[in-house]
Amino acid sequence: MYGNETGLAVGRPADETFCRCVPGKPSFLYIPFMNYKVITNTNKKSIVPVSKKLITSLTCLIFLACQHSSNVPSSNVPIEGTWRLVSATSITNGVSTVTADTAKTRMIKIINGSHFAFLKHDINLPKDSANHFDAGGGSYTIKDDQYTEHLDFYNDRRWEGQTFTFTVSLHGDTLVQRGLEKVEGTGVNHEIIERYVRTK
Repeated sequence: MYGNETGLAVGRPADETFCRCVPGKPSFLYIPFMNYKVITNTNKKSIVPVSKKLITSLTCLIFLACQHSSNVPSSNVPIEGTWRLVSATSITNGVSTVTADTAKTRMIKIINGSHFAFLKHDINLPKDSANHFDAGGGSYTIKDDQYTEHLDFYNDRRWEGQTFTFTVSLHGDTLVQRGLEKVEGTGVNHEIIERYVRTK
């Protein structure tokens, strides 16, 4: 028999997995493991054999889930959050140039567990029809203090698909990002230093 009213397996091979249900009684799933049967509640309405392929599939799914969690970006620099740009400097051939006028423009960068996005516009509304707006985003990876952005979206489509690696450091609520920015065909080839503060 498959089981009795107490829910105990009787007369089944030790290596067979199966489900049973007695009307009006809790259902059970029997899974052999180390010569024992593990019993758990199910919602089955009848006795249904469970194949070893199903058990193997479940094991693979658990393994893949563990692998996915191990691919989550990891770093000792907690960069997740919303950041406001407070200064930006470009260095070309040893000459430094301030590239962000924070008195007239505002830019924020939003970083979650796997993606980033930045948004920039003029603080005052333009008096003409010009679109003083800049935005982009994509995925990123980080290991220790090496932060790599994969730019999947940008106003200037020539920048899309580019990868930029920066060294990042955190000083209180200030995030410093420094690295080379080079895009073929645009004339852009310089080192940038950007400082952000975490927004509350």
